[in-house]
Amino acid sequence: MKVTCDRGALVEALNLAGGVVVSRTPKPVLLCVKLSAADGVLTLASTDLEVGLHLTVPQVEVAEDGQVLVPADKLTAIVRESVDPTVTIEADAEAAEIRGADSHFKIFGHTVDEFPPVGVFEGDADFIIAAGQLSQLITKTIFATARETSRYAINGVLMERENKKVALVATDGRRLAISRGTATEAKGKGSSCIVPAKCLNLLQRLLDDPDEAVRVRIDDNQVQFATETAALTSNLVEGNFPPYQDVIPKDQDSKATFNTDVLASGVRRAALLTNEESRGVRFAFSDGKLVLSSRAPEMGEAEVTVPTESYSGNEIEIGFNPAFITDCLKVVDTDEVTFEFKASNKPGTLRVGADFLCVVMPVSLG
Repeated sequence: MKVTCDRGALVEALNLAGGVVVSRTPKPVLLCVKLSAADGVLTLASTDLEVGLHLTVPQVEVAEDGQVLVPADKLTAIVRESVDPTVTIEADAEAAEIRGADSHFKIFGHTVDEFPPVGVFEGDADFIIAAGQLSQLITKTIFATARETSRYAINGVLMERENKKVALVATDGRRLAISRGTATEAKGKGSSCIVPAKCLNLLQRLLDDPDEAVRVRIDDNQVQFATETAALTSNLVEGNFPPYQDVIPKDQDSKATFNTDVLASGVRRAALLTNEESRGVRFAFSDGKLVLSSRAPEMGEAEVTVPTESYSGNEIEIGFNPAFITDCLKVVDTDEVTFEFKASNKPGTLRVGADFLCVVMPVSLG
């Protein structure tokens, strides 16, 4: 194999492929990236046996077809540190030589046949959605996934489709985020699956053109995403996602509308005087204003007043973990957000239109 690559494009591709590679494993081949040159195209492939990625590298001249399997971290480091606009890679069965104007590296790899198969996108898509919209759906939900739990189903994001309507749902048991969008094309009535958070984080990094079409296909135990230059395949999370519709409050009778940035600033400032023992911030809602207060022993106390844009309902005080409110407000992309609530022991709901909501459970303030 012999190829000459634009160094910047190759670094970007290697960084993406490296996002799949595990940092520790008893199988050395899983620390590697496979380079395949054929028909004038260079393709990178990486996998951790759960997630697999095929990625086409732009701006490449292929002088000789072939394949090589080399450690991803070493190859990435060499190409990243190069000062040349292009790099040339020559490879035989188990080693690759990387040449620049003033440098020459030789790194040893493994037999290509040892590398596990990486799935490619096959068959028709179940639905097609714009990359920008899919990226937004992921951003507005993935923050609410569980990080460490024995309930594996909530370590992923539920992806539901009904005709052209697509919804992503995530929860960690203390908050719930739902974001809705629309596919440009769809076949069949619908589908439902739980996608691992790692897969969706990688997918977001591939979606750099908001207008690009993303093809999505769901099989019995796998989901596949494909763009013009990449194909990402992942095993699905096993288990049953909680009945999230039961968690969404139906009878909230108080509502306050805020400027998103003003509310976010207020919550961040009130959270400055909280600690592990006293994480909660008191939200005192009334007509015209929201008073945020916190108190931590041996630290002090804070009070921040946030004006409301509009208000309807009863005066009420509720305690929330400020990090949960802040996480939600970070992904809101409109100037206004609505906060709905019922009672001090009931969850609150942050809502933007009909396409995004975040339910947050209250905390006791003692």
